Amino acid sequence: MPDQLILAFDTSAAHCAAALLRGDEVLVAKAEEMGRGQAERLMPLLEEVLAEGGVVWGDLDLVAVGIGPGNFTGIRISVSTARGLALGLEAPAIGVSTFEAIHHEQPDVLAGVPAPRGQIYVQRNWETPALVSAEDSDAVLPPEPRDLAIRIAQVAAQKEPGRRPAPLYIRAADAAPSRDAAPRLLD
Repeated sequence: MPDQLILAFDTSAAHCAAALLRGDEVLVAKAEEMGRGQAERLMPLLEEVLAEGGVVWGDLDLVAVGIGPGNFTGIRISVSTARGLALGLEAPAIGVSTFEAIHHEQPDVLAGVPAPRGQIYVQRNWETPALVSAEDSDAVLPPEPRDLAIRIAQVAAQKEPGRRPAPLYIRAADAAPSRDAAPRLLD
């Protein structure tokens, strides 16, 4: 649909970003830098974006979400929110990787996403993503969070709805389950 109303958001890094587009027109785009608190801030931010755009939840045609790579918890926050909204609104949800968002305007570059410990996630076009040393990479990094949310919406508008959005993890999580046996809660 050329004039579909798309709500896009991303919390895959130290930010909470959202954009509302009607077709190619950016109605509202907002971003807040934050190292923590995305889970508490995301829904109020989305409600602010909708209010500023003069629309309500039921007006949405599509939910677009950043799926990473990036912060494990941040990605889970966005993806689970998108899945819940899609169910509640009976609207499709489409996941868009940060690589896709970078390639949207620069298809031939090596796209990069900062990773922990002096590393960077990289991908050229649709090759398999990799984790490399940031010192050895000339990758193009993501745009500002506000612009990233806009690009997520633009990419999602060009994709066919398919399976539910899923996180894009390139490396294993730093945290591991406890080795201790869980306490018995009920007899």
